[in-house]
Amino acid sequence: MLKRTKITAALAFVLSVGLGFGAHAQQRTMSIGTGGTGGVYYPLGGAIANVLSKNLPNVQATAEVTGGSVDNLKLIGTGQSELGFSMADAALDAYKGEDKFKSGKIPLQALLVVYPNRMHVVTVEGTGVNTMADLKGKRVSTGSPGSATEVMAFRVLEAAGLDKDKDMKRERLGVAESVNAIKDGKIDAFFWVGGVPTASVTDLAATPGVKMKLIDHADLVDKMNAKYGKLYSAGTIKAGTYPGYDKDNKNTEVWNIIVTGNKMSDDDAYNIVKTLVEKKADIVAVHKEAMSFSLDNQVQERSPIPFHPGALKYFKEKGIGK
Repeated sequence: MLKRTKITAALAFVLSVGLGFGAHAQQRTMSIGTGGTGGVYYPLGGAIANVLSKNLPNVQATAEVTGGSVDNLKLIGTGQSELGFSMADAALDAYKGEDKFKSGKIPLQALLVVYPNRMHVVTVEGTGVNTMADLKGKRVSTGSPGSATEVMAFRVLEAAGLDKDKDMKRERLGVAESVNAIKDGKIDAFFWVGGVPTASVTDLAATPGVKMKLIDHADLVDKMNAKYGKLYSAGTIKAGTYPGYDKDNKNTEVWNIIVTGNKMSDDDAYNIVKTLVEKKADIVAVHKEAMSFSLDNQVQERSPIPFHPGALKYFKEKGIGK
């Protein structure tokens, strides 16, 4: 009897350990492609990771620093990320296998339309840059190589009648690096497409002895849309968005979306979208652009990528969409 009791106890221990390992094995990691630390994707991605980790059982989500949209889409394509932020234009290129994705189409599905990205064409007093035409002959950063800033910057320059290779000395810097370079007098202007306010641009605007300027270019939208499809719209960065900046900037905008590949289950997509919409306040506490994580924005016209069936199920429950 004693021997049998010992065996029973030992078996119970093994089973309990096994069950413990089983529960641990169910813990899933979820990688979210964001952007550079000086932009908006990264803090928003961190907030999303926290919300998903707290509210989805057995999920540990992490925000990854990347070059931006293009990198995020490629990471999804290789299965290294489950989710990623992307501008609509870069996502469409990936979906169709064009431009930076000529090596192959990426089977994307949209989870959520999030907020509009505003193109900043940034310079400072003393560079002689007051209009888009003034960029000719200047030192200009068009964004980091893995970013959608670069994609859209090229299209803005093209619409302005400027050759990105011949008409300027071009650098390929992220927003934080661009701000440092313009402070040091190494560049005259830079492009950055992101939410407002962007921390690095705020830093530049608040720098003593520096007068930041944003160059108007909303008049280029029609030319951009004529060539690339109706992806862009005219927008405004309002006076007061950045310290000391007292006039409206007429700019170009494109929507951001959160995308996944073709491997995510309907249940996972449903739960992720439901959590992001219903826990929006927790994300807004980190960055106010999350105010746009609303059901009103979940229309296919704002995403060139088809919505995931799991996302559509949630939208339908809420009376949105078809």
